Amino acid sequence: MLSFTRTRTQQRHNRSMALGGMEFADQKKKNGVCGKIIMVSTLTALCILMLKHSPSFNTPSQFAINEDGVTHVLVTGGAGYIGSHAALRLLQDFYRVTIVDNLSRGNLGAINVLQQLFPEPGRLQFIYADLGDSQSVHRIFSQNSFNAVMHFAAVAYVGESTLDPLKYYHNITSNTLVVLEAMKAHGVKTLIYSSTCATYGEPEKMPITEETPQLPINPYGKAKKMAEDMILDFHKTSDMAIMILRYFNVIGSDPEGRLGEAPRPELREHGRISGACFDAARGIIPGLKVRGTDYKTSDGTCIRDYIDVTDLVDAHVKALEEAKPGHVGIYNVGTGKGRSVKEFVEACKKATGVPLKVEFLPRRAGDYAEVYSDPTKIKNELNWTAQHTDLEESLKIAWRWQKVHPTGYGDLLVTSA
Repeated sequence: MLSFTRTRTQQRHNRSMALGGMEFADQKKKNGVCGKIIMVSTLTALCILMLKHSPSFNTPSQFAINEDGVTHVLVTGGAGYIGSHAALRLLQDFYRVTIVDNLSRGNLGAINVLQQLFPEPGRLQFIYADLGDSQSVHRIFSQNSFNAVMHFAAVAYVGESTLDPLKYYHNITSNTLVVLEAMKAHGVKTLIYSSTCATYGEPEKMPITEETPQLPINPYGKAKKMAEDMILDFHKTSDMAIMILRYFNVIGSDPEGRLGEAPRPELREHGRISGACFDAARGIIPGLKVRGTDYKTSDGTCIRDYIDVTDLVDAHVKALEEAKPGHVGIYNVGTGKGRSVKEFVEACKKATGVPLKVEFLPRRAGDYAEVYSDPTKIKNELNWTAQHTDLEESLKIAWRWQKVHPTGYGDLLVTSA
């Protein structure tokens, strides 16, 4: 570091003096400072010259440029359960992928797996950022050349949403607004939006079609519907390609065992039933709690449409391939068949080989009795049909990952702040 001070051994008499609002500096001091400024400027110029001759100085990141034949997809929430599986599929299909995640629910371990599988330059990058930070989001869009956005990032537990509704409106609705604003500002023309059957609430008729009225009954479903409405209103003044996928209850994991579901331990009470089954099978919790046995269903428990995550991400890729400028596509993503919670528990017992202890409790706030899809529209328009419809087989595949990864992604499991 350069020092602009010096040790004085005697008093200096010719100090600068102010006169009429002007300061007359000591000439020797002035010359010394000027010399140092010249030296610093020279060194800076030399550094810049050396950098310019560096091979990487004038080479922009591959993620910042458009390349013919390469589609660059921003995957928000790509460190999460569904988002990481979607990123894996996109990378397998030779898309360029940027994952943005704040790791509040996602796992750095999943990112590590993807980076090991696809280490080639220009294939995958991970950016740690919060979608609620508008400046960070706009900076990410300005520094990268995206062709499309798959927007998965969201908190997604019905029970938790009833306890902390403002968190859900902020995380889902407000953050989606930030993403839309950035897409508009930076000319990104394709959005694949991850929505949910929770926007339908508890319809009077089954199965659910895309024309079923959306009457959500919990903050999670309401926040998602608000985000959908915002997207559709924006589209009226835009030529953006929009695909909204409303999917049902997700299960399963990567058939090759590379990725799985590793929910936060503190959120087990709110998590998916599959996670609870596996926790019970591994002895992490003493047994399985089934909430609600007095619904108007065949066995009194809730009925749901369970969609394998492999099929789900296939639907997202099909939607991306078929997205058209100025067009909106809205699709249910499910198997078209409902299974009761009791049926699910029996399938889980068979898949794990563990005689699970089951405790029956009162209903959970915000739940609905029966929800399953009519997937006719997505079959006709996107040529998509669920292929992995054997409930027990999907659970076996997920259980294999759970057994190999008893602590999820191990040391790389990021705990919430």
